[in-house]
Amino acid sequence: MSFAALNLSPDLLQAIEEKGYTTPSPIQVEAIPAVLQGRDIMAAAQTGTGKTAAFTLPLLQLLNTGVHVNANQARALILTPTRELAAQIEASIVSYGKHLPLRSTVVFGGVKINPQMMRLRKGVDILVATPGRLLDLHNQKAIRFSQLEILVLDEADRMLDMGFIHDIRKIMATLPKKRQNLLFSATFSDEIRKLAKTIVHNPIEISVSPRNTTAETVKQRIYPVDKKKKAYLLTHLIKQYQWQQVLVFTRTKRGANQLVRHLETEGIQAAAIHGNKSQGARTKALADFKTGHIRILVATDIAARGLDIDQLPQVVNFDLPNVPEDYIHRIGRTGRAGASGQAVSLVSADEFVQLSDIERLIKTVLTREIVDDFEPVHTLPESRLDRRPIKPKKPRVGHRDGQRSGASKQGNNPRGRNNRTRSNQENK
Repeated sequence: MSFAALNLSPDLLQAIEEKGYTTPSPIQVEAIPAVLQGRDIMAAAQTGTGKTAAFTLPLLQLLNTGVHVNANQARALILTPTRELAAQIEASIVSYGKHLPLRSTVVFGGVKINPQMMRLRKGVDILVATPGRLLDLHNQKAIRFSQLEILVLDEADRMLDMGFIHDIRKIMATLPKKRQNLLFSATFSDEIRKLAKTIVHNPIEISVSPRNTTAETVKQRIYPVDKKKKAYLLTHLIKQYQWQQVLVFTRTKRGANQLVRHLETEGIQAAAIHGNKSQGARTKALADFKTGHIRILVATDIAARGLDIDQLPQVVNFDLPNVPEDYIHRIGRTGRAGASGQAVSLVSADEFVQLSDIERLIKTVLTREIVDDFEPVHTLPESRLDRRPIKPKKPRVGHRDGQRSGASKQGNNPRGRNNRTRSNQENK
């Protein structure tokens, strides 16, 4: 099927052709016609499936109707959990809408609010926003929603997990009742369905990838190693296999900084992105990574959310995530669009609980490989696949852009001390 078969306008088809795309992805094939028909949708799509274009393309077409937008108004609102993802979506809108007379802008925390208020004065057709900054702007009367026609809630599962539920409810209370609603989520958990009932009406449900699965194009393996030798093992692997572009995940900001310092002492160009880095520093690090000026990008989960990196061959879990679903999101950065990729995890004995949770989620015992001279002194126990049903986790409470709340109590944590909230972990 071609994009032309989806009844997109000539201006959009020209922009798509200029980007070099010829065939729509499965989520685009299903979502674009439904959105153009004015239907509400609930779409389950993991990262790398083309979901951003699945809502930006029909959104641009629906809004290109000549309707005048008033000052401090927006006709479409796209809510997203992180700064990086918000910036990526805005870049997609600009790219696909280059031949259309529509205005768009993006607002998020971590940067000055006054320039954002200035951009909103003339009104915009499409506003991309993180919840916290949007509420700040609304409270200062810089944005109103009486002209709003379409709401997009992107990465709804991550929104809940980051504790944005209260902000989302406050935002929903300010929006017109009559609107089109598009909800995208990696999975449809019980919490997501409960939220959806308050947002979408008689939606079309779309699912393009099995729940909680990893891409078949990604080769996964783990290297058991003592914690103190992880940095040296990573250096060894980079040099031995001559890896040129690697996204490395750490659990904490401090760990990301320490690893970058170690790599640089080994003559390997690296940079870190996390919540303590300014938006400018994060943007520069990503740009340098894409152009090859740095070989290794070290990131925490929250900072990496929404990174737009094509053809990424290697993902390394320097630390295993505390929340097993994050493993799927992490390794989904490679093996996109049918390309092959490799996901490597450096696992120490004290991460066995996290490893077991991941293997239980993906229903696979991961292949292990011992590297000569890095045999662990503290043995990683053998895995036994736990096939018991997984109980849904409770969403966290929080309200700041790009930050998770540490307000969750241990009593609400289904895995107790072994699964501390990620906000506490990342802030270390």
